[in-house]
Amino acid sequence: MRYTIDDRGFYGNFGGAYIPEMLHANIEELQQRYVGIIEDPKFQKEFHDLLKDYVGRPSPLYFAKRLSEKYGSRLYLKREDLNHTGAHKINNTIGQILLARRLGKTRIIAETGAGQHGVATATVCALMGMECIVYMGEVDIERQKPNVFRMKMLGAEVRPARSGSKTLKDATNEAIRDWINHPVETHYIIGSVVGPHPYPDMVARFQSVVSHELMIQMEEKEGRNYPDRIIACVGGGSNAAGAYYHYLDDERVRLVAVEAAGEGIHSGRSAATSVLGTEGIIHGSRTLLMQTKDGQITEPHSISAGLDYPGIGPMHAHLIRTGRAEVVSITDQESVEAAMELSRLEGIIPALESAHALAALKYLTLDSDETTVISLSGRGDKDLATFMKYLDDE
Repeated sequence: MRYTIDDRGFYGNFGGAYIPEMLHANIEELQQRYVGIIEDPKFQKEFHDLLKDYVGRPSPLYFAKRLSEKYGSRLYLKREDLNHTGAHKINNTIGQILLARRLGKTRIIAETGAGQHGVATATVCALMGMECIVYMGEVDIERQKPNVFRMKMLGAEVRPARSGSKTLKDATNEAIRDWINHPVETHYIIGSVVGPHPYPDMVARFQSVVSHELMIQMEEKEGRNYPDRIIACVGGGSNAAGAYYHYLDDERVRLVAVEAAGEGIHSGRSAATSVLGTEGIIHGSRTLLMQTKDGQITEPHSISAGLDYPGIGPMHAHLIRTGRAEVVSITDQESVEAAMELSRLEGIIPALESAHALAALKYLTLDSDETTVISLSGRGDKDLATFMKYLDDE
């Protein structure tokens, strides 16, 4: 079974490039040039120098002693929350801004939900002196105000998406419309392993630095270069793609994808795509998505803006459908409780997205001699207002 992308841009039945004619030239250029540009030694040197000296990589692999004692197993946290800008998103935006520069683009657009990708995009645009426009749903602008302020301080223009549920899906729609209207000078930095080919593979390649580091760090700490299990949250799924990447074909490593069940899988307010989704096309690729029988997108819900998306990346759809990845669905309440637990056991406040991954621990059968790595994809500063409401209710 093949888990990486094929020559046509598919992961099994999922992927491809279903795009408007106006974007054909842009996507074709990316398809033809991205691998050659990314694999060029000069690109790799600049990319990794920035990851080291600007982002602060490698991110630590931290043995969570008290959390391990509670769950009776050896638990490690891959600390992407310690990156510059506070999440894994910066790995991809560094790569894509370098790519955009080599393609001769002068204007950058992006979509964001939780705001972390927007901040990371605004950051690299400031670094490279490029115009930056970030689309963000009105609902997310309200619940992620600190990140909105960060983007503006970095010089980005934040444009609200006022249609639909006014969240990540709608911000993506607006960004695609912008790209159609400005195809020549604009590069669209997609923030996750979603969208038309080559974006899912391109973003996964930039994020694969996570699993590459993990192999070295596991060897140092455990005497072998792989854990027994990797747990990561999945909305679009870029942090999961990065954590899984070098282990996709290693059957010794169990992959656990954690999605947002919202107020309950069958509550009508959920983002549990693996359970509720069917095959369809969203934002340029064939994947699993939440939709009605006649193909209308079902509005998702999650307390976490980064998981509030009606689909998943085609890589993850393939991993789930083939059984390579196990899925756990976590409710809003469970994610907040998991965030509080990590804060009080380890002194680390996680993002709500990462808290979903942590909450999966209670649903897994963990052995005392096993090692599990949890992708701590972001820090919880942006979610403090939500956590404060929870604390007030305690």
